[in-house]
Amino acid sequence: MKLIRFGETGAERPGLILTDGRMVDASGFGEDWNEAFFGNDGLARLAAWAGANASTAPSIPAGVRLGPAIARPSKLICIGLNFKDHAEETGQQAPAEPIIFSKATSAWSGPNDDVTIPRGSQKTDWEVELAVVIGKRASYVSEAEATRHIAGYALHNDYSERAFQTERGGQWVKGKSCDTFAPFGPFLATQDEIADVDHLRMWLKVNGVMKQDGTTSNLIFKVPFLVSYLSQFMSLLPGDVISTGTPAGVGLGFKPPQFLQPGDVVELGIEGLGEQRQVLRAWQG
Repeated sequence: MKLIRFGETGAERPGLILTDGRMVDASGFGEDWNEAFFGNDGLARLAAWAGANASTAPSIPAGVRLGPAIARPSKLICIGLNFKDHAEETGQQAPAEPIIFSKATSAWSGPNDDVTIPRGSQKTDWEVELAVVIGKRASYVSEAEATRHIAGYALHNDYSERAFQTERGGQWVKGKSCDTFAPFGPFLATQDEIADVDHLRMWLKVNGVMKQDGTTSNLIFKVPFLVSYLSQFMSLLPGDVISTGTPAGVGLGFKPPQFLQPGDVVELGIEGLGEQRQVLRAWQG
C-alpha cells in the first residue's frame, strides 16, 4: 500500500494511492497514520478495509496539498555520514559505528511545502535520504528480526544549516531542526511495495541541475542493522522515523561550497518512493 495524508497544514486527512494511481480519501477508515495506528496492527486492518472500500472511496481532487505521509512521529532519528562518498566529500573517515543525531519533529513538513531559510542563515543545505518508518515497537531486536518491525519506507529531505550544525558548538541537532527542515513523503510505501531497498536510485536537483545521484546500495550501515543498532539504545515506537543518510553531492561538499538562496527550487526523488519539490523562502519575522 501507499499511504498519504492531504489537506491544509495541521488538518490533514488520511488517504491512499491505489494501484491505478488514483488518490482516495481514507477518512472512512477512521484513523490517522500515527503511533496508535501502527502500534495496533493498523496496516493489516487498513489492507482489509481498502480491499472492501477503496474502489468506492472518494477521489482526492487534483491540486490538493499533500502533507507529511504520516502524522508527526515521537522521534525522528538521523544517521550521519552513512555513505562513504559523502564522508569523503566532507573530509571525514567513514564511521566505525553509526553516527546518530535527532531532528526536532517540529521540522515536520509536507513534501512540496515551501522551505524557510532560517533567520541569520548563510549555509542552508540539502540532503536526499531514505527514511524508514517503524511499524512495531523495537527494543533490543536482532538484525534478523529487524524487518518485522518496519512499516515501510519514504522519501525525506534532511535540510541542514551547516553553520548552526558545525560552527556554533554542541551537537548537530541545532543545524537540523529548523522549521520546515523535514519534508516527508509524498507517500509511505509498505515493505511489499519495494522489491529491494538496498538498490534504489536516489537523486536531487537544485534549479534543474543534478547535485546528488546515488543509490542505497552504497549505504555503509544497512536498514536492518540500523533498526537493530538503535534499538539497543532506545525503544523505537510505532511511527518513529529513521533517516538513513545521504550520498555525495551536498552543498557543503562543493569547492567552493554551494548553499541555498531564496527562490531556489529543490527537486528530489527515490526510485519507488516518489518525488518532492520545494521552493526556498526567506525567513519573515
